[in-house]
Amino acid sequence: MTKKVGLIGYPVEHSLSPAMHNAAFEALGLDWHYELLPTPPEQLESRIRQLVADGYVGMNVTVPHKQAVMTYLDRIALAARGVGAVNTILIEDSITEGHNTDVAGFILDLESAGFFPQKKHALVLGAGGSARAVVLGLANRGAQVTVSARREEAAWQLREDVRKGVSYTFDIRVQAWASLQSALDEADLIVNCTPVGMWPNVDESPLSGDLKIRSESTVYDLVYRPAKTRLLQQAEAAGARAIGGLGMLVYQGAAAFELWTGQTAPIEVMRQAALSALEKTLR
Repeated sequence: MTKKVGLIGYPVEHSLSPAMHNAAFEALGLDWHYELLPTPPEQLESRIRQLVADGYVGMNVTVPHKQAVMTYLDRIALAARGVGAVNTILIEDSITEGHNTDVAGFILDLESAGFFPQKKHALVLGAGGSARAVVLGLANRGAQVTVSARREEAAWQLREDVRKGVSYTFDIRVQAWASLQSALDEADLIVNCTPVGMWPNVDESPLSGDLKIRSESTVYDLVYRPAKTRLLQQAEAAGARAIGGLGMLVYQGAAAFELWTGQTAPIEVMRQAALSALEKTLR
């Protein structure tokens, strides 16, 4: 019998995950299938119950459910508890367990690109579920982290939640969005964890044109559609290094794949499938 997994979020039509995971299942000869499961917020609890009843063995979780979904799960793994967000669910014997593979996915891609965060200044834009994973990953690697969000109270809440969720002490600074330039001036790494600039709003950027990026900075945008966002164009124009979010998608997907199947993920197969699917959507 085909084992079923899928992606819950709203909207999810833009996702590359089905192409990526189904290519991986095929490459390893696994009778598994990954599908999109669009789920409005008011249907989240009932959707999870139904998927468990229907025999699904796992799910990925995306915007806007990464934090809200935790309420409806039987168990939460340590990493996800530290982040305060879940992006992967494992279902065994009708028991749901929430995990977070975004932390590992981000750090693996960042370091594979040659940026090592220890003792570096990192500025994280946004305060949602993905930002929480990025902040925890950077803190784990010994970075000095500053968070800025348009809703400043959300940044303070992230700071409190992430510090509470780990067993060691570290500080997270909060920078008011209105005075972002001072944080940009010392940032070795700038990470966009907001959806600003995502297709179809490709002319938008989280950084307004009057803000300056240092040429010594590395700019990482979690948005992967388009491959070169307006923010990454700004970074390159400033002489900074620019990294898109496709690699993080692949690495977090590979970690979820291994959690569900117990097998080593064929990362290059997944990367090529994601790239091909991305190119098709941009034609």
